[in-house]
Amino acid sequence: MKKLLLSLFFISYLLVGAQAIKVEVAQVAGQYTLLRDGEPYYIKGAGGHDYLDELVYLGGNSIRTWSAEDAETILDEAHKKGLTVMFGLWVQHERHGFDYNDEMAVQKQLERFTEVVRKYKDHPALLLWGVGNEVDLFYTNTKVWDAIQDICKMVHREDPMHPTSTVTAGLDSNETFEILTRVPDLDIYGFNTYGDIGGHSGKIRDFGWKGAYMITEWGPNGHWEVDKTKWGAPIEQTSTEKAASYEQRYADYIAAKKGECVGSYVFLWGQKQETTSTWYGVFSADGKPTEILDKLYAAWRGEDPPSLAPSISDLKIEGKVANQSVFMKAQGKYNASLEFTAPYPSTTKVDWYVYPESSNTKAGGDFESALQPILGTISKRKPNSVQITAPKEEGAYRLFVFIEDKDERTAYANIPFYVLPREKDDPPAKKVRLKQQELKVERN
Repeated sequence: MKKLLLSLFFISYLLVGAQAIKVEVAQVAGQYTLLRDGEPYYIKGAGGHDYLDELVYLGGNSIRTWSAEDAETILDEAHKKGLTVMFGLWVQHERHGFDYNDEMAVQKQLERFTEVVRKYKDHPALLLWGVGNEVDLFYTNTKVWDAIQDICKMVHREDPMHPTSTVTAGLDSNETFEILTRVPDLDIYGFNTYGDIGGHSGKIRDFGWKGAYMITEWGPNGHWEVDKTKWGAPIEQTSTEKAASYEQRYADYIAAKKGECVGSYVFLWGQKQETTSTWYGVFSADGKPTEILDKLYAAWRGEDPPSLAPSISDLKIEGKVANQSVFMKAQGKYNASLEFTAPYPSTTKVDWYVYPESSNTKAGGDFESALQPILGTISKRKPNSVQITAPKEEGAYRLFVFIEDKDERTAYANIPFYVLPREKDDPPAKKVRLKQQELKVERN
């Protein structure tokens, strides 16, 4: 009998533990806050569902998904780690071919989401519903906001325990007006922003939204926001420059807005190919943490990390930096130089690679194919320099460097360059100095 009672108690405990936890948007002394189980809850979140142990270690408390794919596994794993989930409902995009004049297709989408909400609404890891992500990107049919409203209204009916949100690509006064007038069941406004996070966080009140908001993607300067070389290659920040911008942006435009902004989700908690393999991920392609995580530790925990990752102060090819538009001649040999600091210099590993420039770039985070390095282009490796043999084929390329310490923490940088074909009167393909007057070429 005692064993039976213990078993029944354990089953009862599991059932109670699996109940929904109420989350609501509240105003306290004129300040917005989320209340989770009656307690204030400020989102220190990450976009993605990998590396959850690292997120917990850094002081994060929530993850964001974009769709219901693998939802049960993600929710269960988050709950085990003490994390919550912004559950994404992937509302179809006009730019992907969805027609919001097709009432039957819109209704089927609503019905599908109704099933999803009913299935997962009681999961204890659920924090809120993310109804659509950047449906406004390159759109023309404003009926999408009617669909967003219908989904938010359905969520309130099916799940009164969790708030609704939607996410736009940055902020626009016209879109904010559409949301204000057509989506009354929206609880929290979410927007994705990168280099212009300061401008966007300052505009949302000017555009008329007076409720709670959150920043649902933030990070480095976007590839559309940076200077370009003469042949149009966007110039990526080094990981050290990114780390500094993460620190400043969190302090000035997220933490400083507490009371209006109920939290944020940094992007991307993982890695992906988007313009380059390093542009948005806070981990390397092989899962190594970057120095950006040092700044997130300090921001989320309010104290400095126990030790710091390597950092990069300079990367040049023949004395030129990226915005000087580096040109090479095919099969010529050129020197690259690097300046960096590392906590354990004697055990630090430096890797160099030449990659072709991506020709498969997309918009809105759509899938891009990963690239492969070009073999036989790197020689004479030293801790702070390397020799590059320019590829044979004319075109755009990038030199990447990755610095890894004994704890596998990584700093990185890249510099674009353009290879020109050799001419008959060119000197032999030995050491070719980068002098614009010798190349007599300017590519626009």
